[in-house]
Amino acid sequence: MAVRTFTRPTSLNGTLALATMPEEPARSPQAAKDSAQAYPESSKNPLGAYTNPASRPGITFASQDSLPELPIPDLESTCQKYLDSLRPLQTPKEHYETKAAVAEFLRGDGPELQEKLRKYAKGKANYIEQFWYDSYLNYDNPVVLNLNPFFLLEDDPTPARNNQVTRAASLVVSALAFVRAVRKEELPPDTVRGQPLDMYQYSRLFGTARIPTEAGCQIGQDPAAKHIVVLAHGQFYWFDVLDDNSDLIISEKNLALNLQVIIDDAAQVPIQDAARGAVGVLTTENRKIWSGLRDVLQRDEGSNNSECLSIVDSALFVLCLDYTEPATGSALCMNMLCGTSRVERGVQVGTCTNRWYDKLQIIVCKNGSAGINFEHTGVDGHTVLRFASDVYTDTILRFARTINGQAPSLWASTSPDPSKRDPASFGDAQTTPHKLEWDMEPELGTALRFAETRLADLIQQSEFATLDFSAYGKTLMTGSGFSPDAFVQMAFQAAYYGLYGRIECVYEPAMTKAFYHGRTEAIRPVTDESVEFVRTFWADQPAQAKIDALRKACERHVAVTRECAKARGHDRHLYALYCLWQRGQEAFWDAPSPVTSPSPSSTVSPTTSCSPPRLRASSSGRSSPPLAHMPALFGDAGWERMNTTVLSTSNCGNPSLRHFGFGPTSGDGFGLGYIIKDGSVAICASSKHRQTERFVEGLEAYFLEVRKLLRQTQRAPSVRPSLPPPEPSERRKRRGRNIFSDGLRSSRVSAVSSDSDDEGLGGYGFFDAGLLQSALRASREEEETQEGQAGGATPVQQVRGRRGVGRKLTLVDY
Repeated sequence: MAVRTFTRPTSLNGTLALATMPEEPARSPQAAKDSAQAYPESSKNPLGAYTNPASRPGITFASQDSLPELPIPDLESTCQKYLDSLRPLQTPKEHYETKAAVAEFLRGDGPELQEKLRKYAKGKANYIEQFWYDSYLNYDNPVVLNLNPFFLLEDDPTPARNNQVTRAASLVVSALAFVRAVRKEELPPDTVRGQPLDMYQYSRLFGTARIPTEAGCQIGQDPAAKHIVVLAHGQFYWFDVLDDNSDLIISEKNLALNLQVIIDDAAQVPIQDAARGAVGVLTTENRKIWSGLRDVLQRDEGSNNSECLSIVDSALFVLCLDYTEPATGSALCMNMLCGTSRVERGVQVGTCTNRWYDKLQIIVCKNGSAGINFEHTGVDGHTVLRFASDVYTDTILRFARTINGQAPSLWASTSPDPSKRDPASFGDAQTTPHKLEWDMEPELGTALRFAETRLADLIQQSEFATLDFSAYGKTLMTGSGFSPDAFVQMAFQAAYYGLYGRIECVYEPAMTKAFYHGRTEAIRPVTDESVEFVRTFWADQPAQAKIDALRKACERHVAVTRECAKARGHDRHLYALYCLWQRGQEAFWDAPSPVTSPSPSSTVSPTTSCSPPRLRASSSGRSSPPLAHMPALFGDAGWERMNTTVLSTSNCGNPSLRHFGFGPTSGDGFGLGYIIKDGSVAICASSKHRQTERFVEGLEAYFLEVRKLLRQTQRAPSVRPSLPPPEPSERRKRRGRNIFSDGLRSSRVSAVSSDSDDEGLGGYGFFDAGLLQSALRASREEEETQEGQAGGATPVQQVRGRRGVGRKLTLVDY
């Protein structure tokens, strides 16, 4: 028998005595320091170690030289696309005449103009750039409500910071950080799918002004601008904010003090005196009138008015501090686009007098609502959108750094803390605000009064309506297989057709910044497929047929958009040919006569506007040279139809914006700015009183109807049990519907209604759902109600300002 033996266990003390214990390091402050330093920097400070990997010195314009040249399209291809875009807008007879005009153009003037364009484009940044600048600079009508767009920023996510002074100071500091990044070339370049985009427009964004002259406007710029101009109650103030190295020389706290002092000082000016000094109203005048008034202001070089005007023109940007608190989205949009008109005791006290439309403007209301209005000649919406979104993001990140000093930054480097710098390092800088005091001669005072009344007329002639559609957005659109932009474009056409029963010309810009100095190309959203869709949508057709038509229209819109983004559209090409023909006409009529010498006043600027040329009679009786006649394509009615936009649309925005918009481009048209977010769509509509609110309500009803159609087409068909047919006597008893004394329908009818979607919209008749629209409108108005708060006052002291201009405002808190 096997015997098992067991090993006697040792005691615990014995086991511990036999174990080999590691030697414990001595505890000391030095040992703790060595241990802490053994960790990598990214582990010790994960937020502080973060830097924007795309931001570094010299990167902003690094890809400029590698950008491709904007191509000149083939003439035959351009003409065919022109015909394709006109066909849905014309009757068969009109289209036949346009085809004949295009054929004649291709046989005669077209190839000659195409060759001239190729020669002209040699050595140019791109073939359309100067023509496009001229179309803006030679625009004679007021820029307000006609050219300048606006952005409405979302409120600051921290409610306590949504007061005017705090919000304005925060936005200005972030805007100056953006200016610094551009000047130091640390701003990461824009890209699309990894492809760098042209960054030239950023160099034209700050210190720039539109300056009217007798022969059209010019763009002036001070690339070394260091100051900003602040407007309050129409009064002008300025102070320096940057040094020669583009570093900030004023802290956010002191900047807020400056702004509060300015607000308090402006509020003390009697409304009659404020109206007489609101020189910014002159920028809303007809450009030639404004040019003559500028000549009056600059009549004596070095005079007070001349110096004041120079300070405003050369400012980095203008900060407009409004006293109003708009409570609705439409009122906010109106305030950002053109200001408000309000007459008190016969004096205009609205915010329309608190603007300078020839420059980039940051506008902040008393309740902290903020927006941007910008001069459109040198920059497009995409550029200003980058500025707005970066500024909004930076305000959030800087607030985060007040909580955690190691929070990340957008920029590769930042300005040194102004409060820790020696003031002597600021150079010749004036951080104390000065008031510009204009010498209002009688001629200027009269012009100012008439300019204000004309501006008030323009504002009264315009109306605005907004739609904050929150039922769905980009996520549902893409999830259903649609391009979000195409989806919304079809909504515009369908809503307009449902209201007026017509197909009208629609315009949408496509960005071409993938090319050197690229701007935009025009998308023409009205296609054969879109017309078929809107007619199918408004017909008594099955849900599947409507969705199929919508899908085809959206696919066609995507194809057209892609062509335009590749600079293969037809609009800019034909416009360049038209401008070259115009120049040929002006050269002919302005050429010296062999008999008489021309007078200096008869010379016309070589730059031309986008309007048809005005030909002058020749005193010499010479015969016309080649191309003196109007080319067939430009003389055809289709050319005018294509260039009369009824629905002017633009998709520009991101989560930093609440709304984006602009005025209508024709008297009977709509201006439609829209932002498509993941779960919502924001639309700002403007018109000269063309049922704007009703059109917006139609858009809302359309969006809901399409969602209903999508649910119906995606729902599995239900199988209902078959019932035997009723007896003849039973059929007679069931015919008709029951009528009750309280007006309610029978329970059978109610049960059928409850099976439908919750929108309760009935096919092509949903525009008559007045009860639904009233309820939606009431809900929106309740949601848009906002509250504001006011601030106190600070005493000021009068002195002469910098370089003999202005009144120094001394801060008692300094």
